[in-house]
Amino acid sequence: MESIAELNHRHGIPNQVSFCQDSNGFIHVDVNNPWASARIALQGAQLTSWVPKGEEPVIWLSKEASFLKGKSIRGGAPVCWPWFGPHESQGDFPAHGFARTALWEILRVETQTDGTTQLTFLLPETAFPKNQWPYATTLKSHITIGSHLEVDLVTHNLGSQPIIIGQALHTYFRVEDVRTVRLLGLEECIYLDKVEGGDRKVQKGSVNFTQETDRIYLGATQDILIEDPLMKRQIRITKNGSASTVVWNPWIEKSAKLGDMGEEGYLHMVCVENANAAEDVITLAPGAEHHLWVRYSIL
Repeated sequence: MESIAELNHRHGIPNQVSFCQDSNGFIHVDVNNPWASARIALQGAQLTSWVPKGEEPVIWLSKEASFLKGKSIRGGAPVCWPWFGPHESQGDFPAHGFARTALWEILRVETQTDGTTQLTFLLPETAFPKNQWPYATTLKSHITIGSHLEVDLVTHNLGSQPIIIGQALHTYFRVEDVRTVRLLGLEECIYLDKVEGGDRKVQKGSVNFTQETDRIYLGATQDILIEDPLMKRQIRITKNGSASTVVWNPWIEKSAKLGDMGEEGYLHMVCVENANAAEDVITLAPGAEHHLWVRYSIL
């Protein structure tokens, strides 16, 4: 792993992009351009902050989040890959795959012509546990920081056989009070209600939050709006290459069991995840690429 000095020398941009290391040895990339500021941890290539200029923070990060090597970070925008949730056959494999707790490499940092900043991360070959994923695959994440936030997660099958991937951008959004929030755009979608054992249901009207919510909306490709009346804003989620939308809030009892949500943290977050999960996993042909792309915008 390159030192902080080497990373800043190779990829830093004066007054815009810099690398730092915290007391736990975590390496972070800080971005501050004319449009927004952001922070990304090299572990998991995980965005932990995005603040468009003149706006309140958009991404929620738990006050109790632990930045420990090999441990998941509570909040931000974790990358779930190459499966979503528990592994379908191996209970001892990590939930949501291994990408979110692995150390990624940074390949490139560029200032775009419009003043946005694009960072490209690579999950190195050494981070692929062969007992969990014995396939020739590359995984890259292109993150563009501006007044909009864009993430393009690119899987390339280098092997001679098809592979099946489940994935999600497990983004935690900051809200003032989730009990007043509603999600628009999922009306009439079929979803699997994981709180109710995976029962198949149909969404009637907007999604509202009054209890633990854990749902996989199937065939959900349309834009979604997070409407937050107390913050007087909407967050628009536009995506491509994602057939599922996962909606999650752990509520009171589950939050207490998790241990790192922070006191009443559940009130100030909602996860709306762009995914390919359950029945919507991706079969990737030999030599093919798949792009899971999303744009977040403030209205």
